[in-house]
Parts: sequence; C-alpha cells; structure tokens
Amino acid sequence: MTLMNAENESAFRATINEGISLVDYAAPWCPPCKPLLPILEELGEAYADSIRVIKVNCDDLPGAASEAGVMSLPTVILYKDGVPMEKLIGLRPKSAYQAIIDKHL
Repeated sequence: MTLMNAENESAFRATINEGISLVDYAAPWCPPCKPLLPILEELGEAYADSIRVIKVNCDDLPGAASEAGVMSLPTVILYKDGVPMEKLIGLRPKSAYQAIIDKHL
C-alpha cells in the first residue's frame, strides 16, 4: 500500500520536503475522515510513481497539524518540495483530489 503513516514530526517534514506529497490531516475519531481513506489509497496506487500519500494523525502529531494551519478535519494539503500548494477542507469527491494532483504534476 502506498499510504504512509507519519510517525514523527521530523520524519514527516523530511518526507514532504522532496517531490509532491498529498497529506491527509485526520484523526481516528473523525467520522468524515473514515470514507476518505479508501479514496486516498486509490490515489496513492494510481499516482504511485509521481506522488506520496501521507496520513497524519493530528492527535499524534499536533505540531505538524498546527504548523499546517489545520482547523477542521479532514484537511488534505498538497505539498510540492515542502511548500503547501493546495488545501482541501472537509470530505470531497475523488475527482477534487485528482484535480489538484494533476494540476501540480
């Protein structure tokens, strides 16, 4: 599976600093976060050669979530070489995530 779990903040920052990363800021207790996971897994597989898909548990990495300005869950941010390029707040259709990926490839 191409969906990575960010385990600590320093490893997370190192991972997003290179290339394109689609980062899901979520939490296990968040109801709209659950249906987003299969969408992100599909995107991770479809774009495996081009991007990384990373899941950040905001309860485990509150500093990363705060630094990204996450106010609502889920929040998905596309980073290009560590710079946030796009932010989608709330559950969106798969096509919305595909559109921001395609825009930055």
